[in-house]
Amino acid sequence: MRLIPRRRPPDPSRYPAGPVRDLAAAPAAGPDTPVSELDLLAVDVETTGLDPRRDHVLEVGWVPVRHGQVVLGEAAQFVVHPPEGAGVGHSATVHGLTDDALASEPPLGEVLPELFAALRGHVLLAHHAPIEIGFLERAARETFDARLPLTAVDTMALQHELEVGQHGEVRPDRLRLDDARRQFGLPRYTAHRALTDAIATGELFLAQVAELHHRLRRPVLLRDLSPRRRR
Repeated sequence: MRLIPRRRPPDPSRYPAGPVRDLAAAPAAGPDTPVSELDLLAVDVETTGLDPRRDHVLEVGWVPVRHGQVVLGEAAQFVVHPPEGAGVGHSATVHGLTDDALASEPPLGEVLPELFAALRGHVLLAHHAPIEIGFLERAARETFDARLPLTAVDTMALQHELEVGQHGEVRPDRLRLDDARRQFGLPRYTAHRALTDAIATGELFLAQVAELHHRLRRPVLLRDLSPRRRR
């Protein structure tokens, strides 16, 4: 299974004072932490495109996943205003967010402190995590001049490994969030809104862990999600 690490330096003071340093200073789960005791934060971003170098975040949502539950009472979602001169463009046909709807919303930089506070002591959980990591790291650099100190678990990578173990080859369409959920009998949600997709990711993760527990015949540990890189 694949865990995407962003290792913290030994001294959090190497980060500028503020939300990123606080995130770096939070205790990190060890590799032998049972997943049942792990604090995760399922995060999703809706964007104008898939390239964090030129596209922009329009919405971010998150929900904790703890002790085998998706904690809806601590869920959050924010619509954000893109940088001046950057419009929604054709992406509105995907998520339904329009320039008019975003005009009075805060910029992403004002939302990041709340997200980073929610991430303290948590493992970031996302479906195709490089997207979330890419956009959030760019935002952290632009807002706080710092790279994000976090660890992320990718449910798409987990699904790939589960599928390979069962079927050998994997069709790419089976790895999409909705298709992966369908394989576990999970309900279908309306896609491409940040909080809904974050909740969907959290539920998928719990189903994946249950399947992994069945295959391993023991409790799943964080180290069981460590990288096994394919070239």
